[in-house]
Order: sequence, then structure tokens, then C-alpha cells
Amino acid sequence: MASIGQIVEQTAGSEVLSRAQARAALVPDCMVEAKRIANTVIAGWHGRRKRGVGENFWQFRPYAEGESLSRIDWRRSARDDHTYIRDREWEAAHTVWLSCDLSPSMMYKSTFGTVSKESRALVLMLALAEILARSGERIGCPGIMEPVSSRNAAERLAAAIMHAPTTSGLPETTMIHGQSDLVLIGDFLDDANRIMDRLTPLARRGLRGHVVEIADPAEETFPYTGRTEFTDPETGEKLVSGRAETIRDDYQRAYLLRRETLGEALRRLGWSFAFHRTDHLASEALVAVHGYLSGMPVASFGGGRS
Repeated sequence: MASIGQIVEQTAGSEVLSRAQARAALVPDCMVEAKRIANTVIAGWHGRRKRGVGENFWQFRPYAEGESLSRIDWRRSARDDHTYIRDREWEAAHTVWLSCDLSPSMMYKSTFGTVSKESRALVLMLALAEILARSGERIGCPGIMEPVSSRNAAERLAAAIMHAPTTSGLPETTMIHGQSDLVLIGDFLDDANRIMDRLTPLARRGLRGHVVEIADPAEETFPYTGRTEFTDPETGEKLVSGRAETIRDDYQRAYLLRRETLGEALRRLGWSFAFHRTDHLASEALVAVHGYLSGMPVASFGGGRS
């Protein structure tokens, strides 16, 4: 006869297997959607659109004191009273690490969301991998895939994710060396100070970070009324509220305070932070994250559909 410990272990193992199978079934559809969004967003883009050493012209910009005189475009400067520098696009290969939270809380989808948080996070990560791979960047995923420079990097990442173990929260980052970009996509519902304890050492190592919080609309608006049972997807702990609407204001204050605290702490590190709701267009988030990576941040993308 099996002991209680064995039964619990078998149940946990069954849940892990079921979770892995569900993700494996989800990834192919996410890859198709990621390519569709990437093709839409990348139209008209060329390179990373970041100034640096290269052959392709990017833009003219005003000369700043201390810059090399050899970079001045005298023909363009002669047209008016300003002195202009001729910038070229960045062409050096760069390593970008992409990480998507695969913990159980990401499976959440309310009736107000179009997809689960996990599905949207995977689509954003794979679409970003597709765009960056086309630009010649090296793409890696901490603990799942070593950096590769390949046109099919997004497909290789998708295949690696299908066989990856279920993770919880932030990834292991000891394998990340040198000055790279790290894009973290998840719901970041843990305590903001605890998250910063993990991220601050990365910033001190020279990593440039970009954090994208994925939220289901119900998590922000708390539309529940009457007797409601809430279940923690990771611990199974339950909370029953006799009149859920009575705690809405306190919940929303705590929820938004967590986001504001995390965002401010990240910005103090020099990292970017933005949030995206699953009832909005995925392309909005993709454009914004790519803008941060390219050094050309766009407006916040927490707003509504367009």
C-alpha cells in the first residue's frame, strides 16, 4: 500500500507532466502567431536602428562637443546653421537573453482576457526572437538554450521551450556573461523587494534589463462580486470572500502599488519596465520592447486596443 508521501509525490509528478504536455501543445500555435506579429511589426524596419559602426546610413543628428570632427557631414551641415553628424546603423552582433515565466500562475485566463498570460508571454518572446534573429543578433534563453546566431533561432527556441522544465519566477542567470541584454517576461506577482534582490546584482554585472509585466484584465479590475473562492495556482491555498466587491478598492491599491514599486526600482537601476494586458494587441508590446532594445523607447503600452 502506498504511503501518503508516495501518493503526494505521484500526484505532483502527474501535475508536472500534465503541465509540460499542455505547454508543448501550446507552443506551436504561439510560434505561428509570433511569426505573424513579427512580420507585421518588422515591415519597413531595417537593422536594429541603433547608431554604431556600420556601413548603412541611419540618420543625421546635431554635432555634440567632443565628438570626432571626421564624423561631421559637411554637405548636410552647409544647408543651414547647424553642424550635423552622419550616424550609421549598428551592425555588430549582440547577445539578447529572452526569458518567459512558465510557472502555474501564468496559465491564468479570465473571461475578460483573450488568451492566457502564458500564451501571450510566449508569443511576445518568440516574436521578439524572430525579429532579433533577422537582425543578426545572438538569441539565448537562460537555462533553456545557449545563445545562437541563426535565422531560425525563434524555431529553435520554441523547440527548446517545449521540452523545458516548469520554472518558477525568475530564471537562473549564472550562465550570462559580459554586457548583454536580458528581457524578462512574466506576471511578477511576487514581492517587489524580493524581485529586486535578484535583479540588482545583474545590473551591477553590466546587464541591460527589460522587464515586461503580463497581466490579465481581471487582475487589474477585480470584477468579482458576491461569494467568491480564490485559489493560489502554485500552492493550492484558498481564500473565500463572502462579498468580494468589499475588498476591491484595497486589492487594487495593493496591486498597483506593487507595480509602481517594482517599476520605480527598475528604473533606478537603469532598466526599462512596462506592462501589457492580455486584452490588448500583442504587437503594441512587441514594438515597445524592440524600441527599448534599440535605444529608441516608445510610449507606454499598457493602454487599450487599437
